[in-house]
Amino acid sequence: MPDAERDRDLEQRRLAQETKNERHMWWWLAYFLFGIHIVAFVMIYAVLHAPE
Repeated sequence: MPDAERDRDLEQRRLAQETKNERHMWWWLAYFLFGIHIVAFVMIYAVLHAPE
C-alpha cells in the first residue's frame, strides 16, 4: 500500500504544479496582450499627432 499512497501523492503534486503553471501562463498572456494594446495605442497616437 505505501507504493499506491506515494503514487497518489506524486499525482496530486503533479496536478497542483500543472494548475499553477497553467495559471502563470494565463497571467503572462494577459500581460502580453495588454502590453501589445498599449504599444498600439501609442503608435496610433503618434501617427495621428505627427507633424505634416
